[in-house]
Amino acid sequence: MTVVEQGMAGAPSDWLMRWAQAWRERPGATALDLACGSGRHLALLAEAGLRVTGVDRDAQALATAAARAPAAELIAADIEQGPWPLAARRFDLVLVTHYLWRPLLPRIVDAVAPGGWLIYETFAHGQQSVGRPSRPDFLLQPGELLRACEGLRIVAYEDGFLGAGHGGGVNERFVQRVAAVRAEAPEPGGFARYHLG
Repeated sequence: MTVVEQGMAGAPSDWLMRWAQAWRERPGATALDLACGSGRHLALLAEAGLRVTGVDRDAQALATAAARAPAAELIAADIEQGPWPLAARRFDLVLVTHYLWRPLLPRIVDAVAPGGWLIYETFAHGQQSVGRPSRPDFLLQPGELLRACEGLRIVAYEDGFLGAGHGGGVNERFVQRVAAVRAEAPEPGGFARYHLG
């Protein structure tokens, strides 16, 4: 059974699936899943032939991730209180779903390699009216994610409300999500190029 067939609790983000050109048919490419939890996306990306790295502070969740994606590089780290565990590493795909720690936004964007993609989706202002999270610390303000991606080419951006069952989620929610690409290194005297699939 593939990851996609495993049911809603383990279903991948529809935003990640919508931008499959960022990771399908790119065997050997590298992918980072930040705040990866139990590895639902790691398993999908590893199954597609990517070399995957997952970072999370929850050791129990990482144990589940290890079972789902045995070849994954898993890093147990508190990225909010401790040092950034990835030094100057860059990845062909950086994926973040349902996680926000504003001080890390520049590091997350910087982790996208030339020609690489950032796929980011998390809760936005308005979520407090329908459920959790409800603290402003965990909710993006209008346009905030878009501004954080300065220096990347925005392929798509959404800021709005998703009803129950829409967007791969069980509950209704307010989200911001972006798909963005870092330009490949230009040839001397050439234009910046983007790998769009």
